[in-house]
Amino acid sequence: MFRKIAADRIYTNAGNVLENYLIVLNGDDQILSIEKTSEHDSASFQQHRGVLVPGYVNAHCHLELSHMKGLVDTGTGLVPFIQKVVSQRDADPEFIANCIRNANDEMWQNGIVAVGDICNKTDTIACKDSSPIYYYSFVEMFDFMQPQLSEQIFQQYHDVYEQITESPGHQKMAVPHAPYSVSPQLFQKINTLNQKNGTVSIHNQETRDESALFQNGGGGFVPLFGQFGFSYDGFQPTGKPSIEYALTHMDPRQKTLLVHNTLTTRDDILHAQSWNNQVYWVTCPNANLYIENQLPRYRSFLDESANVCIGTDSLTSNWQLSVFEEMKTIRRYQSGVKTSDLIKWATINGAKALGLDNQLGTLEPGKSPGINLITVDEQGEINAESTSVKVG
Repeated sequence: MFRKIAADRIYTNAGNVLENYLIVLNGDDQILSIEKTSEHDSASFQQHRGVLVPGYVNAHCHLELSHMKGLVDTGTGLVPFIQKVVSQRDADPEFIANCIRNANDEMWQNGIVAVGDICNKTDTIACKDSSPIYYYSFVEMFDFMQPQLSEQIFQQYHDVYEQITESPGHQKMAVPHAPYSVSPQLFQKINTLNQKNGTVSIHNQETRDESALFQNGGGGFVPLFGQFGFSYDGFQPTGKPSIEYALTHMDPRQKTLLVHNTLTTRDDILHAQSWNNQVYWVTCPNANLYIENQLPRYRSFLDESANVCIGTDSLTSNWQLSVFEEMKTIRRYQSGVKTSDLIKWATINGAKALGLDNQLGTLEPGKSPGINLITVDEQGEINAESTSVKVG
């Protein structure tokens, strides 16, 4: 049993954009071949208007926060956002589990085939182990810059790490939360735990409060964490961007996802890419707008040929879990980013970042990468009316 799918164009990510071609799939949606439509009876294949692209990779999500949809106000800034998340995170375990399953199903229906997912607890393990989506679980650790607590807190999160069993569809790594919340001692423990080469993640330059903390000890994080009972009295501002503190303490041998990058400058990009040629910059535009009402300057990343990926963040900071909606948001606010770039950001770049490009991210015979159909305007660009449908 096999079927054939054709569209105006096919973005294979493995060569030129194809016109007048079709994809032959077997019953398991594995690609058998990509052939010219002229070699087939027109009645034997499905012809679509639009472009075919590989399945999307959601490079940054917090699946375990799915039960908090609509509970946190928009436009507050990151510090009040964190306050609200901490105060409302706990809920009935059955309700949390149902929301996690529904969010997973939403991503699958939206054409997402792999997810880089942040987890602090074990709530998502059962869902991930039975999901058709490939998950890379990032067990996230933070000690609020309290070195005297680093061992205790590390053991707490190490227990979560140990309960995740790796499989062909589920990997794991320990990761730091953000520059402002991880001490040098905890960074070292994370690096020591991650003996294998893989992918790690860290939230980066998401808010001006983060920059202020490292530049001069100011901003909102010191009073925020003081409310949680943590003193920053021993913290010494570096006078440099927060990204430099983080990279000083991270392992340059690992593929590294830097997430959000709302305030990242050209100099920051160059610094990170000189530190590690396997840096990936994950943008979550709808979450940036939800929390900070601000987007990164994407032109800087394009100018430096940076490896950009796309994430959705969580339903706490987004209205849906759709990589395609993130692509539309980027086009809406910064139309200098072309659809051809966005397709790479949403597919092959994410697959490479998670080490899955041998399975996902390109449309090639022998792979089962998922296939999505995107509608575009007459110039071949995504616009406000564009849609995306999972077709393979």
